[in-house]
Amino acid sequence: MTQVAVHLVVSDPDTAATWYAEVLGAKETSRILLPDGRPLTVELLVGDTVLAVAGEWPGRGLRTPAALGGTPAAFHLPVEDVDGVYDKAISAGATEFEPPHDAFWGDRTAQFLDPSGHRWAVDRHLRDVSDAEIAEHVAAMFA
Repeated sequence: MTQVAVHLVVSDPDTAATWYAEVLGAKETSRILLPDGRPLTVELLVGDTVLAVAGEWPGRGLRTPAALGGTPAAFHLPVEDVDGVYDKAISAGATEFEPPHDAFWGDRTAQFLDPSGHRWAVDRHLRDVSDAEIAEHVAAMFA
């Protein structure tokens, strides 16, 4: 397990686990089942990061970002093919947040909202950029 494991509230743990496997290459490592056979939690591994998904439980305050009207957080995932992963995510039901582009900090990047509303950024490092060049871009953006 990495230093920080992620626990996401999703609309349906089975559907989410399949979505993360198909789009992000997640591998299922375990699951805890409710007495009726539905999953309480599905644990996945995305790269070296543990990602557990569990269904909504409004009575305990567990809601998806979609149910809450959005999220201020984004998960960044390094990938080889930003455009390919982005296209796969959109085709699998994700919502476009930021289309693929070459960013001023030296990465090819794109962002999408998964079906439960979690924001994902997929990135591929293209070139090293100096702190001075980054500061120049930021200054121009906020001028």
